Amino acid sequence: MTIRTTTRLALSAVSAIALSAGAAVAQDDPIEVKFTTVSVPTDLHTQAMGVFKETLDELEPGTFDIQLYDSGSLFGQNGDLDALQRGNAEMAYVSFQLIADAIPKFGLLTAGYLFQDADHYRAFMESDLGAEFKDTVREEMGIELLAVCYLGTRQLNLRSAMDVQTPADLDGLKLRMPGSDAWLFLGEALGANPTPLPFSEVYLGLQTGTIDAQDNPLPTVEAAKFYEVTEQITLTNHLVDGLPMAVNEQTWEQLDDGQKANMVEAAQTACEWNNERRYEEEDRLVAFFEEEGLTVTEPDLDAFRSHVQDVYMTSDRAADWPEGWVEQINAMAD
Repeated sequence: MTIRTTTRLALSAVSAIALSAGAAVAQDDPIEVKFTTVSVPTDLHTQAMGVFKETLDELEPGTFDIQLYDSGSLFGQNGDLDALQRGNAEMAYVSFQLIADAIPKFGLLTAGYLFQDADHYRAFMESDLGAEFKDTVREEMGIELLAVCYLGTRQLNLRSAMDVQTPADLDGLKLRMPGSDAWLFLGEALGANPTPLPFSEVYLGLQTGTIDAQDNPLPTVEAAKFYEVTEQITLTNHLVDGLPMAVNEQTWEQLDDGQKANMVEAAQTACEWNNERRYEEEDRLVAFFEEEGLTVTEPDLDAFRSHVQDVYMTSDRAADWPEGWVEQINAMAD
């Protein structure tokens, strides 16, 4: 063998070792996870993102580089789903309403007065129906649903005080709703005139009269300081709302079974942390809002419930709902 050939072989061996080392370094690089939300830093499900990060970092040291973005600083409302699907973000809260817009039969899950509390959501997600739901969302939307964080029970928050007893009293009221079909239909079912407006513009909209009211759980009303520009809260309890924590399939499919299990565990831990505190917040906030000068009223809940359910059940969209699911979901609350 010549000196030139020997040198060439030696260089090839060195190159192979270098490439192998480079591959090992690349493989050990943490998986980047940009987690985006439109909610403000004081909101509990924004803080729950931090719990998710801390928990997953403990379960999987060095595996993930989790970057948290709040207040719509990365993507605006409804833009986060598109970002997930395009791979511009790896995680977000994706509402049931956005899922229903993409898969109409799951509009059932956005119906007023269906779910009763956070435990009811979890029972559904852990049932055979929940497995079918998650499988369909994965296949058709390219996202994996990890856990559902209780957002709260949605109430009406009015700019000016008025007598609200039945849905007829909301006729003509410009009620801000997120700009998706499922949300707007809920506003109509309540008897109001639904007005789409991004969350970031709600405070100014209430302040200037662009909208007459908004609906959100009480902790969100406090966190976003809507009580500063409104006079009344009416406890309609029209939607027990949950936000699924989701990761896109591009990221999910990089993970082995153990990493997937740990990501689910971290999401469930974060949601449980959130749920406990949201219930505590809802319990104390009626008194807080009254101290701030707001009038807190209770309408005829039976009138609201029967009207809203009738609007949903007689609508064209109910024809798309999976057969028997309403009854089965109702039974899970027992």
